[in-house]
Amino acid sequence: MTADAPADAARQPRLVIPPSPVLVAGLRHAVMLTPDGELATLRLDQAAQRARRERPILVHAPAVGTRLRTDPFHAFDVLELFAFIRPAAFCLPTVRGLAEAVGLPRPASLEDEAPAVIEIIRRLLREAATCAPKAQGAMRDLAWGMGQAGWGWAPAVLAAIGVHGDAPHRANVAAGLRVWERLPETSEHAPEPAPGNTPVSPEQARARLSTLLGPFAEERAPQAEYASAVTAAFQPRDREGEPRLVLAEAGTGVGKTLGYIAPASVWAEVNEGAVWIATYTRNLQRQLDAELDRLCPDPADKAIRVVVRKGRENYLCLLNLEEAIMGLGRDPRQTVALGLMARWALATRDGDLVGGDFPGWLTDILGKPRTLGLADRRGECVFSACAHYDKCFIERAVRRARRARIVVANHALVMVQAALGGLDERLLPTRYVFDEGHHVFDAADSAFSAHLTGFETAELRRWLLGAEGDTTRSRARGLKRRAEDLVAESQAAADALQEILHAARILPGPSWTMRVHDGQPHGHTEKFLALVREQIYARSPDPRGPYSLETETAAPIPGLLEAAVALETALGRLEEPLKALCKALEARLDDEAADLDAAQRLRMESLMKSLERRALMPVTAWRGMLASLGEETPPAYVDWFALDRIDGRDVDIGMHRHWIDPTLPFAKTVVEPAQGVLVTSATLRDGSGDDESDWAAAERRTGAIHLAAPAVRAAVPSPFDYPAQTRVFVVTDVRKDDMNQVAAAYRELFLASGGGALGLFTAISRLRAVHERIAPALDNAHIPLHAQHVDGMDPATLVEIFRGEEHACLLGTDALRDGVDVPGHSLRLAVFDRVPWPRPDILHKARRAHFGGKAYDDMIARLRLKQAFGRLVRQSDDRGVFVLLDPMMPTRLLGAFPEGVRVERVGLAEAVRETRGFFGG
Repeated sequence: MTADAPADAARQPRLVIPPSPVLVAGLRHAVMLTPDGELATLRLDQAAQRARRERPILVHAPAVGTRLRTDPFHAFDVLELFAFIRPAAFCLPTVRGLAEAVGLPRPASLEDEAPAVIEIIRRLLREAATCAPKAQGAMRDLAWGMGQAGWGWAPAVLAAIGVHGDAPHRANVAAGLRVWERLPETSEHAPEPAPGNTPVSPEQARARLSTLLGPFAEERAPQAEYASAVTAAFQPRDREGEPRLVLAEAGTGVGKTLGYIAPASVWAEVNEGAVWIATYTRNLQRQLDAELDRLCPDPADKAIRVVVRKGRENYLCLLNLEEAIMGLGRDPRQTVALGLMARWALATRDGDLVGGDFPGWLTDILGKPRTLGLADRRGECVFSACAHYDKCFIERAVRRARRARIVVANHALVMVQAALGGLDERLLPTRYVFDEGHHVFDAADSAFSAHLTGFETAELRRWLLGAEGDTTRSRARGLKRRAEDLVAESQAAADALQEILHAARILPGPSWTMRVHDGQPHGHTEKFLALVREQIYARSPDPRGPYSLETETAAPIPGLLEAAVALETALGRLEEPLKALCKALEARLDDEAADLDAAQRLRMESLMKSLERRALMPVTAWRGMLASLGEETPPAYVDWFALDRIDGRDVDIGMHRHWIDPTLPFAKTVVEPAQGVLVTSATLRDGSGDDESDWAAAERRTGAIHLAAPAVRAAVPSPFDYPAQTRVFVVTDVRKDDMNQVAAAYRELFLASGGGALGLFTAISRLRAVHERIAPALDNAHIPLHAQHVDGMDPATLVEIFRGEEHACLLGTDALRDGVDVPGHSLRLAVFDRVPWPRPDILHKARRAHFGGKAYDDMIARLRLKQAFGRLVRQSDDRGVFVLLDPMMPTRLLGAFPEGVRVERVGLAEAVRETRGFFGG
């Protein structure tokens, strides 16, 4: 370690920086700064050799390793230091992002970035040195323990806070990790009364909107018009089963978020009830959370009135954290990761690991097992039997949501909870807002589908029997561990539990994939899966290719039907005791109502709900799927067999069942029981050119057609001048099957715009091919290039980097487009490699026949183009160019673009010239 010698040791912290070179990697070369101050430019292979040898200082080791095309190597990652000193704080995981976070100017080149890294480290260590003594004590205990496990930054942190030598803190290492002991307990409150039914008037909505915007805000007539229109969703219904449903399309720039928060907040206050606002993307959840600061500027007040609610699998589980810490004796190397997680757990607002204040890049650096893997992703919660129940992040969110007035959730949680008959206390919200309403169809498709696959059935076995062979975790014994004390007083319940544990062994055990692939299956489920695999291979035109395979369930191969019958019978032997256990628990709740304490009641109710969701619902669905094999699939569904692959490797196999129209169960389970529902988006309607047809398409895609009462339609156009602010080009002379031509087009267009470009692709292979070809040219032009499926970063992190670097370019698949919300100059060019037609798989084939044939294909393509184009202009002074590299773009799809925008069919050279000219040369 090298130390900066302070002028006055009594007042200045002792800054110790590892005596290692700083490494910054670009797309084609790297820069190294030695401890002696020598700056060297290296080829990537040279940099890789030195990195493996010298343990460099860098930012985001996995991303640097990907650029150097080398295996993981030891490094001092500055992001780890940042996460330790500023837990639950945001920064872009780049040198420029870190520089901005600590108050330094953004370095302009790799040569500037290397010395900037040293100054970033100094500023972070000075920050640690000036922390309060109590905070330094927590740092000291953790840093010492992490240092014993090999954390390179430990000596620097300890020196900065005044700890020298082998300080006597050994006994405090475990205490530093036991963060649950310092978390506040969650308070309990009496149940909330049912909300009232007082309507909200347009005048009230406009008045609240004015308050939210503040006295100096510019008046926006479209936003006020929208707020007035959507108050129809906040009127009481007149008849049971006929909710007030409003479909509202608000063009980009209208300000629909505050537009619906205004009437929603008025209704919630007047009626003392909760409005649930559901989104599809994490990005919009974060945006909503920020916008709600206007409603509740006082953080303490906001903590009571506003809750961001997610599924249990999104939150840090304190019991999982404790078990991981208990296992450190077997693997002390995990101390570093758990130390950083402990730092975050004490600082986090709500324990949300997905989209909250948890840095997404920390998962890239520490790995999923010690980050996202600490959530309850397998449904193993023991509820009030857990020692951490009163401090649990999940329970805190659940209890706060019962009292909140605005609950921000996601589509999936709302739909799954409604399918289960209600929220945590079997209560259903009476008012919903579904923002990003164009995704209601996809969210419902996921929520109401069933999958009889190896992965799903093996997960159920694990949930019931525990992690067989793993005795290191307190919940490794599965359902027996979670339920044995609850069934001890009921012989019927105890007998049912034993039958469940016995019957569950027909599900796939550990290493099932190997046995199925080798043709040596064990048990009824594996035998069925092995025959399904045979049918897929027999019917697929290219079974040895790298991509996932599928085939119809019709005309089963010999033996498959018999295997299905045997499996259906075996699942019946599992279903019966599952029902019996639920019935026995329900009887105990009734018979012992006067004697059971609140904790026991809650555990029984939670266990019953878990049994229903995790076991009974899928087992019942699987039996129905198996029973229909060899017969005609029920007309509301489509069934098929599939083999899923990742990078050519088989990962799952089985039978799938989806609703042909998933908005039917959505309408019946979510919308119909409600009083009022608002479904809103900037892209609800199709752009076919026929307004009535477009509204009809919106009603089909949202399930409005399945309701007794008609939906209220509202449309507020965008205030933006799209003809003046945007250009659209369809390039006619690039062969989309020639990747050299496609890559050249991306390269020249990205250079013409000077960066700020989003490249969208319909296939990962095409994205990777283009990235490889254009990276050198963009590097020469000093334009940063980032790519999904290439950079080794979470997509949300890539979008954050793209947003924060004005001249960067980002390549992603078409699925990335909804996560990109980048106002300003950072996104000024969008390039699509081809028309985004829907994938012609078995599910789409069935829906295409049901929803209108080619018109259905056109609708999906138009909506995707519409959504991609909508990324360009997010505020009044944005300007953007949209380019489609597909000469086969049909004229009938041009309705995807706003009225008045001229779509020009041009050659690549002209598109490049026009793009350069549009952005001022």
